[in-house]
Amino acid sequence: MRNELSRAAACALSMACLVASTSAQTAGAAQGAAAPAVNMVVEKPTYVSIPLEITVNRPAAEVWKRVGKYCDISEWLQIAAGCKILSGKDGEVGAVRSVATEVLVAKTEFSYTYTQPVRADRPYNLYHGTLEARPVTPTTSKLLYTLIFDNSMLPDDAAREKDKAARTATFTRALANMKTLVEGGTLPPPPARGAAPPPAPSTPGGRGN
Repeated sequence: MRNELSRAAACALSMACLVASTSAQTAGAAQGAAAPAVNMVVEKPTYVSIPLEITVNRPAAEVWKRVGKYCDISEWLQIAAGCKILSGKDGEVGAVRSVATEVLVAKTEFSYTYTQPVRADRPYNLYHGTLEARPVTPTTSKLLYTLIFDNSMLPDDAAREKDKAARTATFTRALANMKTLVEGGTLPPPPARGAAPPPAPSTPGGRGN
């Protein structure tokens, strides 16, 4: 009888240990499980383009020499943190700059196109930008800046219009700053963070979508 009780107690103890072990493993697995991944694929994208341009009273080659290097963006966009090349060679396809880890994906003599990479925590909006210096006459040229991206992940039309207006203001000012630098002027102070940009020193002409 005593042996049977001992065996029963041992069995009960073993079962209790097994249940405790299983519960601990389940809890550990739950804690270690990664958060659900964000779906980066947008089912119904709505692409918007923002084409801007400004006339510069300098030849295209001179314009590009002054503002066309891949990290010149920190000067004409007035980025306090500056810009540096994280990988690749400055000005060559495949170079990555510290500004939004943007990747240079195409270039010509007087232009380049860049994109922002896919990120695991948000849907991919296919953001691309192209900067170009285009000859007009032997002594004048145009700077063209074109953005394209998907804004379908914004909640409504009002939010999409606000986003587009903010980007337009930012890059209109960037073009005006480039014109100022190329023509030998001095840049105005950058706008306070979160504030609307002050009037640009010159007004670029926009091309409709």
